[in-house]
Amino acid sequence: MTRPAAPTPPPAPTWKRRLWWPARNTWRSLTSMRTALALLFLLALAAVPGALLPQRSLNEQKTAAYIADHGLPARIMDRLGFFEVFSSIWFTAIYVLLFISLVGCLTPRMIEHAKSLRARPVATPRNLTRLPRHERHEVAGTPDEIGQRLMGNLRGWRKVSSTVTQTQDDGTTREVVEISAEKGYLREFGNLVFHFALLALLVSIAAGKIYGYEGTRILVADGDQGLCNTSTAVYDSFRGGNLVDGTQLAPFCVQVDSFKADYLPNGQADQYSADVRYQTGSDLDTGDSKPATLKVNDPLRVVGDRVYLLGHGYAPTFTVTFPNGEKRTQTVPFTPNEAVTLLSSGAARFDTPGGLYPNEDVRRKNQIALEGLFAPTALYSGSNNTLLSSSFPDARDPAVAIRIYKGDTGLDTGRPQNVYSLDQNLINQGRLIQKDQVNLTPGQTATIDDGTRVSFDGYQPWVSLQVSHDPAQQYVLISAIAMLVGLLVSLLIKRRRVWARLTPADDGPGDKRHTVVEMAGLARTDQAGWGEGFGDLVKRLLEIDEPARTGRRTTSER
Repeated sequence: MTRPAAPTPPPAPTWKRRLWWPARNTWRSLTSMRTALALLFLLALAAVPGALLPQRSLNEQKTAAYIADHGLPARIMDRLGFFEVFSSIWFTAIYVLLFISLVGCLTPRMIEHAKSLRARPVATPRNLTRLPRHERHEVAGTPDEIGQRLMGNLRGWRKVSSTVTQTQDDGTTREVVEISAEKGYLREFGNLVFHFALLALLVSIAAGKIYGYEGTRILVADGDQGLCNTSTAVYDSFRGGNLVDGTQLAPFCVQVDSFKADYLPNGQADQYSADVRYQTGSDLDTGDSKPATLKVNDPLRVVGDRVYLLGHGYAPTFTVTFPNGEKRTQTVPFTPNEAVTLLSSGAARFDTPGGLYPNEDVRRKNQIALEGLFAPTALYSGSNNTLLSSSFPDARDPAVAIRIYKGDTGLDTGRPQNVYSLDQNLINQGRLIQKDQVNLTPGQTATIDDGTRVSFDGYQPWVSLQVSHDPAQQYVLISAIAMLVGLLVSLLIKRRRVWARLTPADDGPGDKRHTVVEMAGLARTDQAGWGEGFGDLVKRLLEIDEPARTGRRTTSER
């Protein structure tokens, strides 16, 4: 007795199978609709810190202050990229994975919908009585005549007619005409448009982020300051796409002449507007300019860019008169601390006139710095009625509360400084010494111990402009409209199918021949398909006058 042979072990997978199977399974998992929805939810969740926490790209000073106030937890979040969410590696990874998942998920669906547009109507089922809508009639005429009548009345339907030979119980054969018709292919076209537009929308958004840029700049609205879109250095803050290096910006210049703000009695802003002049093309060579008015959400569109009016504030003007009589004047934008009353804070630095102090060290010790508050409508409080605040955002009674410092302002260090505040380290080290603290109204002057006079001359409004460039903006709009149209078409168009089987009947009275017509219809639901209108459709197709009765034989002669 022989022992049975041992089963042959399966062949070991080759290196191609080791690489191909995991890659195939990973791709199938990544391109599934479930994964796409999970990534979409994860992207929305990842964007929450960008909405709740200050972002360095939008306000670097506010971000630095938040990190300083919250200590170690804020520093850990900074290392994890929570203050630069939308440019962080993890947010970009989620967005890229979502993009790949949607592309892999939508592409097969688009191919499937494209194939369905060219598909032939489904052949006539063998047993039409099992369908939810079914009627049987006996109509005068041969099957060929009735078939031609049906084909002619099915205008707007995709239809096909065929002749089938049937074998009866007694062994004889007869010719039966079968008709298949289908309507509502525009629904699949709407699905195809929706998926294609969704894919185009994702590509357009990605292209806009790669090739677009945004820059902001504060300009004093006195008709002298302007912005020329020539390089990234002219902006206070600039954010560009990965392929934007700042060397190919659209050339134009904008100059702010005046600014006007209207307020409601409760201090709420009603409307902002700024009168500007801009130059493009040949205007840059000739010096000619065109007038325009900027309003909130009403940008200036020029050479493919958009110039927005973001906000406004006040820039007090100070004049420092040094002991030798020489003067230095600056108009310095102050940043609003209170959005309702526009109580603002800021700083100014004044270098000494050349030749006043021959020794370089002495010159640095006699620079003047100012730091304080600006109130558009002054409101005083406190024990001595000297604490300054603001009661209204419009400049009805402007005043400043400033500290006057003398010493090294840090202008010669070459290090970047906060334009809205002085370097606290210089004050703590005694290199910048406070000489006075005063409240001033326009025209008033304060004098320190060495005879230097500081005057508050008045104020000018400033505006914050944003230059935005998005080359894919029009494509995003077109894609969004196409998505909406495709979705409406796919929801409103009804997919319907009709089948008819025309069988010769026994000869009727006289010489006329008759045909038994079986018709059936199918739709997803009555609400989306036939309802009670199937019988009326049968009457119209067969051109009969009697009311149609479902599931009952009726006779009609023409």
